Amino acid sequence: MARFLMTLHNRIALFRAERGMSRKELAEAVGVNNQTIGYLERGDYKPSLELAMKIARHFGVSVEMLFSFQRFEPIAMSLKRAGDEE
Repeated sequence: MARFLMTLHNRIALFRAERGMSRKELAEAVGVNNQTIGYLERGDYKPSLELAMKIARHFGVSVEMLFSFQRFEPIAMSLKRAGDEE
């Protein structure tokens, strides 16, 4: 039986940068080691449901805004599309 692994993409670094927050600050806010945040951002580690929900709650967004099995559209493309719709 073939084993099917899916890549989990995330926007943690984007949300952190937008708020001027360090990995250490986010780690303290959600109760993990700051290295864990780095592993998550690089995709080296998949969060538990509990951790994903804590991070999402910290940023005030849904889990789906932070994590996806599909690559996120680049921000520049999202902004261009939003500008075209106006």
